[in-house]
Amino acid sequence: MRLKSFIFILPCLFGATFLQIANAQSGESTYKQVCANCHGTGVLNAPKFGDKAKWAPLIAEGQATLTAHAYFGVRGMPPKGGNPNLSIQGFADALVYMVNNSGGNWKSPDAKTIAAINKEVEARKAGTKKH
Repeated sequence: MRLKSFIFILPCLFGATFLQIANAQSGESTYKQVCANCHGTGVLNAPKFGDKAKWAPLIAEGQATLTAHAYFGVRGMPPKGGNPNLSIQGFADALVYMVNNSGGNWKSPDAKTIAAINKEVEARKAGTKKH
């Protein structure tokens, strides 16, 4: 009986691991396709990829706040980094990739974090928070 359980669980474990790897790659891929245009060179004072000093105060804002503000559009950055088809999850994973290569240690957002990001985005839309 244990062998059957193991045979059933094994693909699930590999699937979960593959999903985590795919999410990490999608963050890097989105960064390269969308974010690197500005964050690779510092266009309009965008914090450059890997610049720990420039990223530190942004990282200190917290994952939900920074993700929501950037997703909504902040300072010289257009909403969704200029890609209108970018989902919050895809955007968040790209931000995790940038943060983790710039002095932070974030994880791909879970459902609770996505809900907090969505709440912050809605507050920004309503104009109740200015950045």
